[in-house]
Amino acid sequence: MVDGWCTGHRTRRLLQVQRQHPSLLQENPHSCGLAPGVPYNQQFSNCCKGGVLAAWGQDPQASVSAFQVSIGQAGTSNKTVKLPKNFTLLGPGPGYTCGPAKIVPPTNFLTPDRRRKTQALMTWNVTCTYSQFLARKHPSCCVSFSSFYNETITSCPSCACGCENKNKCIKSDSKLLSVVGVNTPRKDNTPLLQCTHHMCPVRVHWHVKVNYKDYWRVKLAITNFNYRMNYTQWTLVIQHPNLNNVTQVFSFDYKPLVPYGSINDTGMFYGMKFYNDLLMEAGPFGNVQSEVLLQKDQNTFTLKQGWAFPWKVYFNGEECMLPPPDAYPFMPNSAHLSRAFISVSMFSTVVLSLIMMW
Repeated sequence: MVDGWCTGHRTRRLLQVQRQHPSLLQENPHSCGLAPGVPYNQQFSNCCKGGVLAAWGQDPQASVSAFQVSIGQAGTSNKTVKLPKNFTLLGPGPGYTCGPAKIVPPTNFLTPDRRRKTQALMTWNVTCTYSQFLARKHPSCCVSFSSFYNETITSCPSCACGCENKNKCIKSDSKLLSVVGVNTPRKDNTPLLQCTHHMCPVRVHWHVKVNYKDYWRVKLAITNFNYRMNYTQWTLVIQHPNLNNVTQVFSFDYKPLVPYGSINDTGMFYGMKFYNDLLMEAGPFGNVQSEVLLQKDQNTFTLKQGWAFPWKVYFNGEECMLPPPDAYPFMPNSAHLSRAFISVSMFSTVVLSLIMMW
């Protein structure tokens, strides 16, 4: 999901007009997504979504946004209209890189009265890609693990999202949280994080809950630690080999992602509309959770060597930091289980003998 997008570009004609009327135009104009409350006579198809773009797999209709720009003295033929240059996509932060505009077949669309089709004078495509490494030095989320067969909870790695701002965090019981406006977002999107050892805005927790004969159950929980940010239409993408046999997802919507055709090991979880599709800011309501029931493949299923935990986790398109493999909750070995069984049996025998003697 892209939240608060703006786009900018540069055209030769704009530069020419600016030299003649420097007070009228900017050399690098930019357009931002309009809010839904725009007057009806100023709206058009796919406009006015408040700068929020949903993931295509989550909501195709909400994943498209449109805007109109009027360019003076642009001409009326495809020979006079020049392609814009230097496109940029400005989300709530950096990280997007746009390629050059490429001419494609002209778009056909309906007139405002929807009675006839008309053809655009010229159509071009611009592709922008996002790089997490360009956007920030550290991840923006982390993952923790737990299981029914081991009481150890594997927490997020320390300073998983960087500890540069640890002196600016706030404790969960701080009196500052009662100050009016503390949750108001800043223009530069500066976070106000809850003090944690990992210092991540978002934590994803994966708990192996139950092991049945033919199925196994996982509990997922997403927690927000940012007091100035909530996440609208959030998405969680997980890679795990057993996602090819998802039987039921209880409180999230789910869609398998099959980027490689025959390999079905990746899926997208997202909130149910009007129920939990909004992850609130940090606090008592800043979490969402669900359980997932998966059918076993007896040829591959195992609880050993960390197989039951995901390979990769992405929140809102950002890859989250996983714990190191040697810290995963381990499955007790058979020798340990045998010793425990013998100890319990001996204890039961002694207790039974004492009862009979008494």
